[in-house]
Amino acid sequence: MRAILCRELSGPAALALEDRSPPEPGACQLRIRVRAAGVNFADALMLRGRYQERPPLPFVPGMELAGTVDACGAAVEGFVRGQPVMAVVDHGAFAELAIARASDVVALPEGIDPRLAAGFPIAWGTAYGALVWRAGLAAGETLLVHGASGGAGLAAVACGRALGARVLATARGDRQRERILAQGAHQVLDSEDPDLVARIRALTGGLGVDVAFDPVGGPMFEVCRRTVAWEGRILIIGFASGRVPQIPANHLLVKNAAAVGFYWGSYREHDPGRLRAGFRVLLDWLQRGLIRPPMPETLPLERTAEAIARLEERRAGGKLVITVDPQPATASR
Repeated sequence: MRAILCRELSGPAALALEDRSPPEPGACQLRIRVRAAGVNFADALMLRGRYQERPPLPFVPGMELAGTVDACGAAVEGFVRGQPVMAVVDHGAFAELAIARASDVVALPEGIDPRLAAGFPIAWGTAYGALVWRAGLAAGETLLVHGASGGAGLAAVACGRALGARVLATARGDRQRERILAQGAHQVLDSEDPDLVARIRALTGGLGVDVAFDPVGGPMFEVCRRTVAWEGRILIIGFASGRVPQIPANHLLVKNAAAVGFYWGSYREHDPGRLRAGFRVLLDWLQRGLIRPPMPETLPLERTAEAIARLEERRAGGKLVITVDPQPATASR
């Protein structure tokens, strides 16, 4: 099979397309014939040894994918060869065949484009899980989403709207305004506006926002802290700005506010059943038209390094997905 290999932790430029022997699934695993694989900022971090999980070299990067079941381990139940699925993996998605634990695989309803499904699990799982499980976002509350032009931010906008919240979003400049409004934002604000805090306070009648979704950190966390309402919740999703904020606990105390961390990937180990339940809700919303994820930009497998570099350098205007041309199926075990 063809696969993208990382042999040294020096970034995407060191990636190479190589031929490898197909992997064999263990007892509780599936082998998936990959049709498309999502590109995430975590991939860029992993290629430089900066991610919390560090696979031994050499490894195939890529953490989310969509395709069809190619082979099942002896203990796997509920899946059949040829079935459309999406999955999250520790690594290995940028290849023609990938191995996934059965607990990390979700069956796809008929008719869902694999390019859409490949970019769905991490961004949309993060948005839904943070807003529902950790923040308890309720209908009628006000949600502030930073980094709304990115994958998780755009998904948070759509999920917030589906949950009945009033959604305020921030992004750099006005280039992504229409895309963010199309996902359900009520207002889109320029994240570089020096009067951003005052504008958010004015839009909330001085009360502030009930929930703030922050995948950016740095100066955007300061905006969250200064605009969060009494009993509000700040969701710490990530630090795309490169700056990890230091939280003044006394500010949280006087507002009875909470700063809540959310790492979606940890649920794969601690509560995989909750992940699957969340995906059932999201896929139901998708089929009912309550959420309408935009079709991602696609690049072929041989351009994986370019895709990751674009994301790392913030030159991606939305979700990027790697496509893999269908190949003749291998014999199942």
